[in-house]
Amino acid sequence: MDREEYVEAVLQAVESIPEGSVATYGDIAEYVGQGGPRQVGAIMREYGASVPWWRVIRASGVPADEVGDEQLHRLRSDGVRITNGRVNLRQFRWNPQP
Repeated sequence: MDREEYVEAVLQAVESIPEGSVATYGDIAEYVGQGGPRQVGAIMREYGASVPWWRVIRASGVPADEVGDEQLHRLRSDGVRITNGRVNLRQFRWNPQP
């Protein structure tokens, strides 16, 4: 998969996350079948404005520092409960069915 295909695959995966769910950067990499959390994060920084970027969080359940407040606000609007600035991944993690 070349870079353009990879970018498109990541963005399509993020678009697939339903309202009320979240995925980690690593989840997206695994779903796409290439790269890792850092590569997905780089794509999200560069191209993610057109997709529901706020549904992709760190594996710790905590949003990235630079978008934290806005991300938490958008997640709450989606119906994701935030406790102490953290998403409970066991409860809200996206589980795509093959």
